[in-house]
Amino acid sequence: MTKKVVLIIEDEPELNHIFSLVLQDEFQVESVGDGQAAVLLLSSLVPDLIVLDMHLPNMPGDQVLSFIRGNKQLNETKVILATADTQRAERLKDIADLVLLKPISPTQLLELAVRITS
Repeated sequence: MTKKVVLIIEDEPELNHIFSLVLQDEFQVESVGDGQAAVLLLSSLVPDLIVLDMHLPNMPGDQVLSFIRGNKQLNETKVILATADTQRAERLKDIADLVLLKPISPTQLLELAVRITS
């Protein structure tokens, strides 16, 4: 059975690595560290799930989210927002499929990722 694809968009290398390790048994994991790289990759990749940090270099997460939701091929992709900014989380909760406030438990991320893509 083919694994579903998850794209992690997180600029903190340690978190990016932890998220990748936690998800790799259940998903095919791709990852990038900034918003511009994410948009470039999403021109050729349609993942089943995106884990999106809000504070990214080169292009903020809310612009990446707008790109995803405005793209016909991507607008059905599930998006989990990861942020420590409660005001931003509140503002974007209706656009994303799920909002997780940092710090995020790796176990919780895995459980929610599996559930949201089932």
